Amino acid sequence: MTSKTPSPAEQIRQLRETLNDWSYRYYVLDEPAVPDAEYDRGFRRLQALEEKHPDLVSPDSPTQRVGDQPLDAFQQVRHRVPMLSLSNAFSDDELRDFDQRIHERLDVREKVVYVAEPKLDGLAVSLLYENGELVRGATRGDGETGEDITANVRTIKSIPLRLRGDNPPSVLEVRGEVVMPHSGFQELNRRQQQAEQKTFANPRNAAAGSLRQLDPRITAARPLEFYAYSLAQLEGEPWPDTHSAILKRLRALNLRVNPEIKNCQGIEALLAFYHDILERRDRLDYDIDGVVYKVDRMDWQRDLGFVSRAPRWAIAHKFPAQEELTVLNEVDWQVGRTGALTPVAKLEPVQVGGVTVSNATLHNIDEIRRLDIRIGDTVVVYRAGDVIPKVVRAVPERRPKDAREIHLPDQCPVCGSEILRADDGVVARCTGGLICGAQRREAIKHFASRRAMDIDGLGEKLVDALVDRNLIDNVADLYRLKAEDVAGLERMGEKSADNLIQALENSKKNSLSRFLFALGILQIGEETAKALADSFGDLQSIRRAPLLLFLEVPDVGVEVAKAIAAFFAEEHNETVIDGLLKAGVEPQSPGQPAAAFVKRFSLASMLRAAKRLGMDLEGIGEKTLESVGRHYGSWPELLKALQAKTSETAPGIKAGTLDKIAAALDKGDWRPRLEQAWEQAETLRSRAPEDQAGRPLDGQTWVLTGTLSRLTRDQAKAHLESLGAKVAGSVSKKTARVVAGEAAGSKLDKARDLDVSILDEDAFVHFLNGHGISVS
Repeated sequence: MTSKTPSPAEQIRQLRETLNDWSYRYYVLDEPAVPDAEYDRGFRRLQALEEKHPDLVSPDSPTQRVGDQPLDAFQQVRHRVPMLSLSNAFSDDELRDFDQRIHERLDVREKVVYVAEPKLDGLAVSLLYENGELVRGATRGDGETGEDITANVRTIKSIPLRLRGDNPPSVLEVRGEVVMPHSGFQELNRRQQQAEQKTFANPRNAAAGSLRQLDPRITAARPLEFYAYSLAQLEGEPWPDTHSAILKRLRALNLRVNPEIKNCQGIEALLAFYHDILERRDRLDYDIDGVVYKVDRMDWQRDLGFVSRAPRWAIAHKFPAQEELTVLNEVDWQVGRTGALTPVAKLEPVQVGGVTVSNATLHNIDEIRRLDIRIGDTVVVYRAGDVIPKVVRAVPERRPKDAREIHLPDQCPVCGSEILRADDGVVARCTGGLICGAQRREAIKHFASRRAMDIDGLGEKLVDALVDRNLIDNVADLYRLKAEDVAGLERMGEKSADNLIQALENSKKNSLSRFLFALGILQIGEETAKALADSFGDLQSIRRAPLLLFLEVPDVGVEVAKAIAAFFAEEHNETVIDGLLKAGVEPQSPGQPAAAFVKRFSLASMLRAAKRLGMDLEGIGEKTLESVGRHYGSWPELLKALQAKTSETAPGIKAGTLDKIAAALDKGDWRPRLEQAWEQAETLRSRAPEDQAGRPLDGQTWVLTGTLSRLTRDQAKAHLESLGAKVAGSVSKKTARVVAGEAAGSKLDKARDLDVSILDEDAFVHFLNGHGISVS
């Protein structure tokens, strides 16, 4: 006997219950029952059913959060129970005084139990439920009267439209805070910038602005969260005896409560909570500006009562201010290792976040113009934890008449070289390169660093001393140093000097990838340096390579390729490299280009690369370029067809395609550039191994996970790379194999899910031994 298909009404009811249960587990218990994708599928099924049966749509359905029509204005709401403010404590001593007053008023000697919770920095709201259904949301306003924001709070996913359970209270008014998480705030500002709309100064402003939108559809698009922290009205069931029991009841009703809330017995426990969460403040995903303590027992709360508009049984223990006002006296432009100019605000000293701040970042000239900040302005300075202080906005109403606009300098403040800025770039850079004092010091420090040439003993202070004494001017000069040159420097005796000279000698035979990384080429990290070294096989091939060839290197895009080509096109950079080679530096390299690399460079790939770099091949798509490359096979054959002005067509090549390519080649210098790229590629092909016996893993991606007992992770990675493999940090469909050691985790699970080949340690060691790499 077949079961009867549930009616649409029953399906809708079941889906709503399931989605509400999943929301409860996600937002309140912080224990997601299903992946987000499964929730989304259930949500779409409910949407589809409700669209077919609009008469079954109810206001408390999970689908009814998209936002209604815009309002003309907010209605006023009179709070039946006033939304009070709290007294503040700004020091540990003031908190001790509060605890002492509690004991004296209650006439008790035992330690008082308090509920401690983070003081969320958002917007306080009141939510009114009648018979379990959300009927009103309101702002705090002046405490007596707020604004009706029901349409907006209904769009917030962590606010239930209907309370959980079969017997909810007949009336429940809950108080809480709406905040915007840091992750959501950053994404919102990114979207605002892309849309050329106003960005928000901080998450609190963003949350408040989002809740006060007259168009609820805007609120619905904002990443807002709600945390309940107190109860104002309760009818239909008895009041709990303690504040912590109230919070427990709210959680059971599907109202989210902050997970950091904790019961604390006595003043020392309160202080421990305060200092713990202050230390963790910057790792939370929402802003807090202090801690709130409340006497837990409700009868004691009633006995303590209120003073003015604040309860005697609660207090806010505030953190040191993260924002303060001060005056911008001047702007200094600092030059970084890559030549990037950063404006630094010179401020009237002010205490922010517990420290004295006299300098703050202004990011870049675009940010200065966007915020309309001028010298002489009163500005707001923000600092959180170890974050570098930054100027977040000006106070234009305090602007003096003699305030001066801030301009990007025309010349480098360190070396006087020209300042250049790409048309679409944010960063302005000094063109001085290795002759710029600011860049020179940092370039030498980077060159000597552990991950680069690893010159032991050549630290920052010694580099500064060598530059100050004019003993070195660039990195090549390091290898001309003699022990007697440095022995007389501060903290450098004869033994230290000898050790430094030996460390320099030892560094001469570093790998080519380390050498490339050490040069400090813009946008070139360790992995890209390794990809360059593996692909081209030796330094000279990289130095001679045209821009088009760099685009064939794995994970190298247009901007990175341009940075590499620009570096080797600079005469002074080439001079320094020649000086290093003359001094005996011998980058160790494979000696041959990778077979997989030269195989990738075809006529089609060359044309695609040229198009990415700006060659005018408008109207010619990827498939057509592939067909052209397949048909003609090589640059000389294509050139012959272009010169013959043939009108022939081939499968996949539209009429007129060759005419368009010919016209594009005649614009600018594309013809000689492609000629050079093809010739260089042919030279590399002639030097590449015919087979891959020496690099059998060329083109393969491997992943290491877990702990290996017979070799370190770095050793395993180095062995795989010597065989041509790329070692990645995550598993994907493109992964060739996964090596799984002890306690392998999610990467192993994903490899199994994707049916990727897996080797345990024994099989991996056997594999390496079979390819001439000895591992015992």
